[in-house]
Amino acid sequence: MYAFSVILSYMKSMKSRVAERGQVTIPKRLRDRLGVKPGTVLEFSEERGRLIAVKSGGTDPVTEVYGCLGKKINTDTVVAQLRARR
Repeated sequence: MYAFSVILSYMKSMKSRVAERGQVTIPKRLRDRLGVKPGTVLEFSEERGRLIAVKSGGTDPVTEVYGCLGKKINTDTVVAQLRARR
């Protein structure tokens, strides 16, 4: 039970003020602990009066590398062209 109360007090000690434009800085210790890095996408929701932020699953690997070879066409078009050559 002691470890649980230590974790709760650790979490309660991290505070951040909402800026005029609604921006909030996530404390560095929490970012490091949760692996939140620049570019990380967070999904926000509300649950019983609490703000919940969850790291988004991101995009699929194909979308991540789309266009890396300089081609400006999508996979479906490439596959259709390859099938047409048969």
